[in-house]
Amino acid sequence: MTSFLIFLGVIAAIVFWAIGIYNRLVNERNRVRNAFAQIDVQLTRRHDLIPNLVEAVKGYIKHERETLEAVVKARNNAVSSLDAAKADPANAEAIKKLGASEGALGAALGRLFALSEAYPDLKANQNMMQFQEELASTENKVAFSRQAFNDAVLSYNNTAENFPNNLIANTFSFDLASFLEIESEEKREVPDVSFT
Repeated sequence: MTSFLIFLGVIAAIVFWAIGIYNRLVNERNRVRNAFAQIDVQLTRRHDLIPNLVEAVKGYIKHERETLEAVVKARNNAVSSLDAAKADPANAEAIKKLGASEGALGAALGRLFALSEAYPDLKANQNMMQFQEELASTENKVAFSRQAFNDAVLSYNNTAENFPNNLIANTFSFDLASFLEIESEEKREVPDVSFT
């Protein structure tokens, strides 16, 4: 009888241990989702500013239609990538696509701002200066949100990969999350939005 109780005690301890690890993995995955929600807010704001920026610029640089179309196309791709990543922020492929599309959007905006430097009336336009300020502020918020997201991903991945947690993680399909990175050094730079 005593050995049976010891056996039951060991089984109960293993079950509680597994439940504890499972719950910790769920908590860490939820931290990743929460951190991504903050990125979503900032990227959505960025995406919402761009059509207004394009409209403000259109009247001044009518013959630069290609640049404007590239910004709009990059923005639409970034919105689609954000929607896909929102569905599952722990999906590594969706996060990589989001990083690539945001990098392309940043590059397109950089070209637009560089082009707008050649138009003194545009540089002095009050709406343009306001969009410049709001976009720069949003870019900073995106950077901070991305750092918080990447910290949450690091914590989640560490929890999922450490032994013996990895036994539970693999059993219940806790796939590793991916960091939100911008792929090249030139894409890491915030577009120069200075009109002074």
